[in-house]
Amino acid sequence: MVVLTTSEEEADIVKAYNNHANCYIRKPVDLDSFLGVIKKIEDFWFSIVKLPPVL
Repeated sequence: MVVLTTSEEEADIVKAYNNHANCYIRKPVDLDSFLGVIKKIEDFWFSIVKLPPVL
C-alpha cells in the first residue's frame, strides 16, 4: 500500500505504517511538482522493483 497525502503530521505517518503501508509519500500541492513525484513513483515501480512472475 502506498499512501499519497499532503499531510506531514508525524501521527499520520505512524498510523500509515502501523496499518502496513509500504511507503508514505507527501504529495506537493503544485501541479508540476506533483507530476514529478508521480513520474518518480512510476519509475520506481516499473524500472527498479523486481516482482515475481505472474503464475
